[in-house]
Amino acid sequence: MQLPLKNILSHPGALSYNSATMLFETKKKRRERLKKTPFPSDQLAIVERNVPYYRFLPPADQEELRGLVQIFLAEKKFEGCDGLLITDEIRLTIAAQACMLLLHRKTDIYPLLQSVLVYPRAFVAPLKERGPGGVVIEDFEERDGESWDIGALILSWDDVLESVADVHDGYNVVFHEFAHQLDDESGIADGAPPLPEQSMYADWSRVLGAEYDALVEAVERHRPTLLDEYGAESPAEFFAVATEAFFELPHDLKAAHPELYEQLSRYYRQDPASYTPAAPRR
Repeated sequence: MQLPLKNILSHPGALSYNSATMLFETKKKRRERLKKTPFPSDQLAIVERNVPYYRFLPPADQEELRGLVQIFLAEKKFEGCDGLLITDEIRLTIAAQACMLLLHRKTDIYPLLQSVLVYPRAFVAPLKERGPGGVVIEDFEERDGESWDIGALILSWDDVLESVADVHDGYNVVFHEFAHQLDDESGIADGAPPLPEQSMYADWSRVLGAEYDALVEAVERHRPTLLDEYGAESPAEFFAVATEAFFELPHDLKAAHPELYEQLSRYYRQDPASYTPAAPRR
């Protein structure tokens, strides 16, 4: 299937030019101040311990990531659910991974997101499926994360910790759900987030569309795949699953799916295969 091509459209605003510029400059100055704020040593220790990807980064990228984390923590609200008390460990572990997806890119730092809701473990969410004859079946399923396009993202803390326990298993719930947030920035989550250059859309549609079709076919034929088979659910899930593999299995993804790796590398402006150790052979 061909993923939809998108145009980057300007959004008309109700503010006058001067008012809008003044607000932008205020936000810009605040963010610059946050970036320059010294990162507390006790908080850095948490990032170094809980976010192995940080240790792989070149020093300049580590500095950029710390600045992004400062902004993220200042602008996003964390809420504990089912009695979970939000701690610095929870906030920093999630924020540092979320900001890994933003390195080197012109970004407004998840502009659709206001709150991160964290459950102590997998949570139960309502599920609606259309069955035979068009009958809608309502059920419940257990989830480790969920991303909404109305300002919230939900994570299971147990699964966040599981994600960083093995950085070579291709599973990372934070990368997955925040990839959905990036996808949502285009107006609809369909596997084609806003790309930095208009000329990139044709290749993105061709490559990711073909890779999605190949994954769907492999799953239907019960063939083993590098990419998690959940990516065959939809183009949006494919992009999120491919993001997990890009950061967790970069060497394998680059070898098995070179065009997909190249597209993700151009989008994320990163080349994790160049600085992360290869996954051990299992």
